[in-house]
Parts: sequence; C-alpha cells; structure tokens
Amino acid sequence: MTDPQPPLGLFGTEELIDGDDRAIRDAVRDFVRDRVRPQLPDWFEQARIPARELARELGELGVLGMHLEGYGCAGTSATAYGLACLELEAADSGLRSLVSVQGSLAMFAIWRWGSEEQKEEWLPRMASGKAIGCFGLTEPDFGSNPAGMRTRARRDGDDWIVDGTKMWITNGSVAEVAVVWARTEEGIRGFVVPTDTPGFSAPEITKKLSLRASVTSELVLDGVRLPSSAMLPGARGLSGPLSCLNEARFGIVFGALGAARDCLETTIEYSRNREIFGKPLAAYQATQLKLADMALELGKGMLLALHLGRLKDAHRLRPEQVSLGKLNNVREALGIARECRTLLGANGISLEYPVMRHANNLESVLTYEGTSEVHQLVVGQALTGHGAFR
Repeated sequence: MTDPQPPLGLFGTEELIDGDDRAIRDAVRDFVRDRVRPQLPDWFEQARIPARELARELGELGVLGMHLEGYGCAGTSATAYGLACLELEAADSGLRSLVSVQGSLAMFAIWRWGSEEQKEEWLPRMASGKAIGCFGLTEPDFGSNPAGMRTRARRDGDDWIVDGTKMWITNGSVAEVAVVWARTEEGIRGFVVPTDTPGFSAPEITKKLSLRASVTSELVLDGVRLPSSAMLPGARGLSGPLSCLNEARFGIVFGALGAARDCLETTIEYSRNREIFGKPLAAYQATQLKLADMALELGKGMLLALHLGRLKDAHRLRPEQVSLGKLNNVREALGIARECRTLLGANGISLEYPVMRHANNLESVLTYEGTSEVHQLVVGQALTGHGAFR
C-alpha cells in the first residue's frame, strides 16, 4: 500500500498558483475551517445562517468585493477571488453565494456603473460587511429571459416611481441596499434602492430543499419613490446587468470545484476507513474506477478555472469563455457529488457528511446565473455564429 495523494495533487495545480494568491486562499480556508464548518450542518438543517454577523467577519477578512479597486476593496487578482470562492463553496454554496452576490453583483454594479456619490456612499460599507447588498434582476416569470422583465420605473417630476417584483434574490431579506433593474422609456436601467425606502419589502422564501444555509427572498416594489440620483448613470440596456452576471459566473467556475473537492476528499477518506467483506471499500476495483474518474474531472475543471483566471487578470476573458467554465465545472461538480453519495451508501444522505448537502446546493448552482442550456447556447453561438435562443 502506498501513501494516498490528494486529488488535485495528481495535477500539480499548486505549482500554478503564485504566493500572494495562495496566501489569500489559505486565509479563507482557515476561516472556513474554524468559523463555518462546525456550524454548517445545523444551519442547513434549520434553514438559517447568521448572514449579518458573517458579513462583518468576511469584511474583516477582506473578501467582500475583493477583486475591485478602491473604496475599501482589497484589489486582489481575479484568480485570488476565484480561489477564495472555491474555499467558501467547499464549505457551502450558500456561503459563497453570500459573498459573490455582495461583491460580484451588487458591489460590482455600483463600482462599474454607478456615480461617484453612489460609490462613496455604499462601497466602503459593503466592503467592510457593515452593509449587505442584493441584486434584483430575476422575476417570477423571467429568469433566462431578463429582457421580458415587467418591473417598471416611470418618471414623476424629478423622481422615479418603481413597481414590480423580483424573485430568488440572495441576501434580499438582510440587505441594506438593492440594485434593482427596471424597464423605463429609455430602456432597461438600474437603480440603487435603500431597503428602508417606503414601498420596498423583501419577504424571505422558505421551504427550500437547496441553499438552505442562505437567505433567499422575493423583492416587492410597490410605488417605491426614488430620487433621480438613484439611477446607475453608466448602465443602459441589458449590457449592464449581464456584465454583473459574468462577474458572478466567474466566481462559480471556481466555487463549484470547491464543493466537488470537498465531496471527493470526504469520500476517499470514508472509503479508506469503511470495511466491506473484510477489506476497505477503497481496495475494490469498482471504487477506484469511480474515484479515478471523479479526480480526473475535478483536475480538468481546476486547470480550466486557473486558465480562465489568468485570462481575466490579463483583461482578455470573453463572456463565452466564462460560459464554458460555468457549464463544465458546475455540471461535473454535480456529477461528482452524486457519485460520491453512492459510495457513501446510506451515510451519504446524512448531514454528518457534506455530500448530499453539496449535491442539493449544486442543483441550484446548475440553474442560477444562467442555466446549463443557456450556456450551451452561448457556446453554440460562438461556434456557429448563429443565435438559437428562440
């Protein structure tokens, strides 16, 4: 018998990560190990998470909007941000969602498209975790087709009046600010909406079977009156929200691998200690064939993620490449979680092990920030030059 190697050790990916990025990753890994992992089974079972408390701790750690420059943000590399997402999702997809919605959706929207006044007002507080943000794009009847949104904003003197409903909004019920996208006579525009504005409410969505350690909400805007300064001046049309989604998808490319790695490492350890018919489960050919295939997909996904990270750091990453990463890595991560569940047998459904929790969460990750079918069509259009979304 030889000493076992970690799955990613087979690929030598550690050598592809520079010292600064590795130090950031390790700090996030330590935080997750010490602060989050012991609580996760209870949070998932009870469908709750101390989001505001965690946001402040994550702000102190420097991961909220970490890849943005200025306004209290850490200004790290995109690769470091991806590696942080990997470690957060190795704990739970809900934790990574809290961070990516805060930094890559709400903060990025203000940082990229907002006025200087909006940036100064919100970004330092959001980077520190003293203010939580959410991102209101998806509606009850319009997910993959955001161009069909029904939320509307109309002028009333110098103000805007916003009416509509958003659905499946991470952080909504605990947010101090919402970036809300609405249809106007000028096309689709974004608005920075303090959540204490009269007419705004965010009832929490309950009875979820996935992302239970996460706050998911509906946003209701009933005659919400906003000053003209609430509009994001730089965003016109769907290019604004879609640019934010690409930021979040990039984090998922790495994050999904964290869930897959946690499942695979848990299963390898379990198989080495679980005896069946007088020898370890790990010593059977059928087990090793499954583990080898899963390690292969995990490693390929990691190589792809690191390559995309380098492209993003060089400002050469294209949207269809993000779709490639999201499509492949989430799909393979979910396959790994499901296969690991089978190797754990009945123990695979217990919260004593993270595998079924990851599998349930990844069902949501497969769907949000663009379904697999949407990303297949993005890739298909890149290959053929023909759009086939309708």
